[in-house]
Formats: sequence, C-alpha cells, structure tokens
Amino acid sequence: MQALKKSLKLPSSLDWSNSDPCNWKQVQCISGRVTRIQIGSLSVSGTLPPDIQNLTSLQKFEVMNNKLTGNLPSFAGLSQLQTLLLHHNNFSSIPSDFFSGMTSLQVIDLSYNSFLPWEIPDSLLNATALKNFSANGANVVGKIPDFFNADNFPGMVELQLAMNNLEGGLPSGFVGSPLQSLWLNGQNGETKLNGTIEVLAKMTQLGEVWLHGNQFSGPIPELSNLKNLWFLSLRDNQLTGVVPDSLLKLPSLKFVNLTNNLLQGPTPAFGSSVTVDIGTGASSETYSQSSGRTGDVHVVEARNMVISIQVLRNVTNNFSEENVLGRGGFGTVYKGELHDGTKIAVKRMESSVVSEKGMTEFKSEIAVLTKVRHRHLVALLGYCLDGNERLLVYEYMPQGTLSKHLFHWKEEGLKPLEWTRRLTIALDVARGVEYLHSLAHQTFIHRDLKPSNILLGDDMRAKVADFGLVRLAPEGKGSIETCLAGTFGYLAPEYAVTGRVTTKVDVFSFGVILMEMITGRKALDETQLEDSVHLVTWFRRMHLNKETFRKAIDPVIDIDEETLGSISTVAELAGHCCAREPYQRPDMGHAVNVLSSLVELWKPAEPDSEDIYGIDLDMTLPQALKKWQEFEGVSNLDESSSSYLPSGESTQTSIPTRPSGFASSFTSADGR
Repeated sequence: MQALKKSLKLPSSLDWSNSDPCNWKQVQCISGRVTRIQIGSLSVSGTLPPDIQNLTSLQKFEVMNNKLTGNLPSFAGLSQLQTLLLHHNNFSSIPSDFFSGMTSLQVIDLSYNSFLPWEIPDSLLNATALKNFSANGANVVGKIPDFFNADNFPGMVELQLAMNNLEGGLPSGFVGSPLQSLWLNGQNGETKLNGTIEVLAKMTQLGEVWLHGNQFSGPIPELSNLKNLWFLSLRDNQLTGVVPDSLLKLPSLKFVNLTNNLLQGPTPAFGSSVTVDIGTGASSETYSQSSGRTGDVHVVEARNMVISIQVLRNVTNNFSEENVLGRGGFGTVYKGELHDGTKIAVKRMESSVVSEKGMTEFKSEIAVLTKVRHRHLVALLGYCLDGNERLLVYEYMPQGTLSKHLFHWKEEGLKPLEWTRRLTIALDVARGVEYLHSLAHQTFIHRDLKPSNILLGDDMRAKVADFGLVRLAPEGKGSIETCLAGTFGYLAPEYAVTGRVTTKVDVFSFGVILMEMITGRKALDETQLEDSVHLVTWFRRMHLNKETFRKAIDPVIDIDEETLGSISTVAELAGHCCAREPYQRPDMGHAVNVLSSLVELWKPAEPDSEDIYGIDLDMTLPQALKKWQEFEGVSNLDESSSSYLPSGESTQTSIPTRPSGFASSFTSADGR
C-alpha cells in the first residue's frame, strides 16, 4: 500500500497520511487486510506499481475516471478480486498474464484506455464467475474468442467490446449464451466484424444489441424467441432481405435502427411504442419514400419524441458558437429558436464522449424524463440519434443555473439572491426531488443534485435538471449497488465508501445545497484554509453557536430577526439532511414541510389571491380550472397520488405546456 501511495499523485481531498493504510480514505480492511480500494473519479494521476499483486485479500479495486498512465501491472493471482474498474484512464499496455488466477472476478471494465494492440487472452477463462466484461475503445484486436459461451461463463450478462479493431464473425460459442447486453459496434479495422448475424436467434436472453458500423451481411434472422429484446441497432452494415414479422411483433421492443443497409420489401410497420430509424442506403427496390416517415430523418411515430438532426441544425443556426448556453462533461448546450420565436435548449454530446458512460447517461436521461413529469423537473421535449450525433432537447430556462446566481453573480452582472428567493428555490427543488422519490409511479434516485443541475426560469422558479445519473430503485429494495458517480462535495459518505445508494444520498446532496444557499460558499472550495475546504464539515463547526453561525451567513443577505429565524430553521434542516448515517436523515417530504411553512410567511395576503391566478368570479368552473392550471403549469393530473400530502400540497403531477411552435416539428411522448 505504501508503494501504491508513492506511485500515485493524490488530491488534497484524499487523506492517506495515516501510518496504517486501513485508516486511509476510500480504503477498507477486514482483519488488517486490505479488501477495497475505491478511488475512482477523484482526479488521481500517476501509475500503478507491480506490488499490487501483493494485495491478496483485495476484493474491489476501482480507479476509473482518473488520469493514470503507464503500463498496467499484472493482477495475476488475486483470487479474491471481484470488481476491477480501470476504465477512462491512459494506461498504455496490458500484460498477457493479467487474468491468471482471478477466479472470483465478476466485473471488469478496461474501456477507454490507450492500450497497445492486444487480444483477449485465454487466461480470462480462469474467471468463471465473470458477469460483466467491458473493453470498449481499448484497442482490442483479432477475433472474438469462441470461449465466450455458457459453459465457461454461465453467469455472464454483459459483453461490451465496441469501438475496437475486431474482425471476423460472431463466434458460435454465443449460441445459448446468457448474455443480456452485447456491444460490438463501431469496429475500426479495415475488415471490421462480418458474416451473418444468425447466431442472435439463439441468444434468447438478449435485451440490447449494438452491432452497427460493421460489415455484417445476410438477412435479419427470426428473433421471436428474444422475449426481452428492447434495443436493436443494426445500422451501417450490409444486411439484405426483408425485416421479419417476428421483429415487428416483439412486445418488449423500444428502439430499432436499420439505417444504411440493403434491406428490401415494404416499409416495416412497427408499433407506436417503438422508436424507429430506417433511413436511406437501400437499393432502388427498398422502402417506399412516399410514407414523411423515411429518408434521412428519423421516423417520428405517434407516441415518441424523436427529432430530426436537420430540424436541430436549423433552430440552433448549425450549432453556432453564438448560441452556446454552457459546456459540461457531457458536451455543449445550445439555445435554439423555432420559427415562432419559441426558445429551446439543445444538449449535444461531444463525439469523443460517445462512449459506454456517455451512452448510458444519454439513455438514462431519456428513460427517466419520458416517465416522470413535474413542474419542478426540467421537461424533455425530444431527442435525436443520428450517426454519432446524440442530442437531447429541453424546455429553455432563461435564467440559467442556480450556481451562476449563488457563486458568480458579480461576474455575470446579476443581483445577489435575496433570502426569500432562495427559500422558494429550495422548496421548488425539494418538491421536484420528493416527486422523484415517492410521488412518481416508481422511485428514482437522482445521484447528482447540485446547483449547476438546478435551472431557473424567468420567474426565478427552479427545476431540477440533468438526469443522466438517475437510477431506478428496484421495487422492494432499500438500496442498490452501483458504480460511484456524482460530484465530490455532494456525495453522501456511505455512497462514497460502499457504492450503495438509497434516496437518502439525494437528501444529503440537498442538505449541502441548503448550506450553500445559506453561506454563499461552494461545497468544495480549494481556496479556503485546509480545515474549511469542505463546506459540510465547516458548516457543522460554525453552527455550534449563534455568534459563529451568524458569521457563516452569506454577507449579501439582508438580515433582520425574522430572516435570521428563517435561516436558522433551514440550517437545522440542512444539518439533519447531512447527517452522517442515512437513517438519521429525513425524507424529502419532511424537507417540503419545513420549507413550505417558511415560504408561507412571505406570501401575499389571501384577498389578492384571485388576482394572482387571473380568475374572474364570473367565469365558469371549467374556465377557472383552466386558468389555475395555466398558472400552475399543469396540463393534466397524474394518477400517482400519495396518502402523504405535504403542507396542503396536492400530489398532482404537472406537465409543462408545450410551446406552440413545436406542433410542426415534435411529437410528445403521450401524443400531445
């Protein structure tokens, strides 16, 4: 462990100063033996030493999303190792004996490293417990080994080898395989993957298949036995024949892309719940163009939200720099304007980020936002998949992010947020997250709540955004285990250590946001003294007595006794939300209760309420209801009600009214 520490350059947030490695942050031991090292996504640089082989009790080793370089040392002989996440680094080579003796290995991800060309070695056969093998964009060469079969790997559910230099056909060993996810798209070699895809018919557990960008030929096989297939991408190959009826009738199917093949016959009639791209690239006898639903644009079926790339290029002035709203790890967000002046926001994934992680977040965002609608969640208006283009289209939030108004208001020429406005924003966020947790049909966990993911409208009302890291909590389970994701400074301690998430990780993040609103300081501020870098720790210390607490309040807030009392109440709530143990934290319903009771103090007197809603007492009841819905941003009532009603709040879900200009270009998920 000392050799590992010496070879790494660690951030100041990762304390490995103790003489006993078992007391190091992100390190776990059992009986004095190191069992877990989990330092992913922490900007760690340096190399991994050969001494790593001496950690014979190691069960989990996670260094993904860092800046590690050099040759990957051999992990041979680590028979207890179950999870090995090395993806998104800059390792240069992988030794041939790397997998020898790794008999307990279940999950390995080597994706997106600049390895010298390497073939998947026979030593992988030692890992008979393997469930997930990912090496996307890892310079894998040669043929797909025939040993990927049910006999050698009876529990393997994911095989992801996209964007490599593989060649040859699909191995016969795939027959009867338990694989549920198969990614082989975008091979870069001259020959690429080729041959028929007939073997798919006998891979009955498949859920998603990515074979696009290769040289597969022959017909699409009968896939009637693939009862779980929901995603099938076969574009940019040389497939021939007609689309089989069995594919059209699969009840689980959600996405199909057949563009740029040599398919023939009538235009396939997929169900209205399937997003379809059947594009061009076919012979003169192929699909009739007379249907507004084929050609270079994506098919827009009745209940989907697929948008053509041409429309998005037009409304953003071909993604011009003048239209850039912001940039992030995902890509760039552009402002777009329709012909009637309606503004939209278009998030465009960078082509270099079209990776496993990027695509997972892209699909997650679509999956979540087509299921949940609420006036405090940013509405997804549509999306586009076209070649390497991945774009999401949202309602436009003209006042930008909360972080801009909290931390950068001077540079942006803005006025600082007054306390009443901060209260209202906090309540809006709490209501949005409460809906995700308990008022939607299912329980969703956001995992990346922070001010830069909270957007403000012209009325300064807040909506939660960026659902790429959202996870659906399985029914009946208190927590789920997942790869660590999110933003340091907002991560709940139990999530950072174990990778297990519950709704309480969002509660912790929300507590950090409340602290930021009270203090005007960021969750993590490297410019502060060492004992004040982490907001939560510093805030707890400052909150111990009235004098120090008053000094912690953002100096731009005008404080009177009433305001101080309100801030103190929110500070108590923030402290509870950031409790070290998840069971000590309240649920979001409690936060809504506390904040709504404070916001009520600042509302106008009751007699003026009818003026606020624009309701005339001479109106009919339906007219008055419509006016109220327009004011509240409600366009229909959701069935997902709860027995719990926070402080007089209705559990009615709201769907933001679609701008009129969308009628000609977009179709919503529910046909409206």
